[in-house]
Amino acid sequence: MIANNNDAGLDLSYDIEFYALMAESFERSLGRSLTPEGRGAEWLYDQSPAVVLAHNTDVDPRFIYANRAAQACFEYSWDEFVTLPSRLSAEAPDRAERERLLNAVAANGFIADYRGLRIAKSGRRFYIEKAIVWDLVDRSGCRRGQAATFDSWEDVQAD
Repeated sequence: MIANNNDAGLDLSYDIEFYALMAESFERSLGRSLTPEGRGAEWLYDQSPAVVLAHNTDVDPRFIYANRAAQACFEYSWDEFVTLPSRLSAEAPDRAERERLLNAVAANGFIADYRGLRIAKSGRRFYIEKAIVWDLVDRSGCRRGQAATFDSWEDVQAD
């Protein structure tokens, strides 16, 4: 389980406590379940058709979770994802917009129906559609990071 920001060596892909943090934070914020009933950490990581990502609370937040759908969408392996600062998921001109989004989430606990431009490892650009971004808050009220999920994206056509 993520206990602090020095979590670079942890594999949270199937971690039950980390899954509980994501799922409970999502349900508290949005009033609904992150996964279908009876589905848990393994389903979310291996089988969910929706992209699910999370980053920590470092000054320059780093991804700490990316399910298989996220890995396919962004074209990074698990090992690449969990060393990547999350700001690099957006191109430099779009980072200010991304920062405003994250600040809005921090102020409100979540944001729904977000649309934003992102970039994959190969340089492929795409818009994420109808994304939900929420704060990861543990049972004691301590903020542990932010997570996002979306199941719709559209590639940007080259000019």
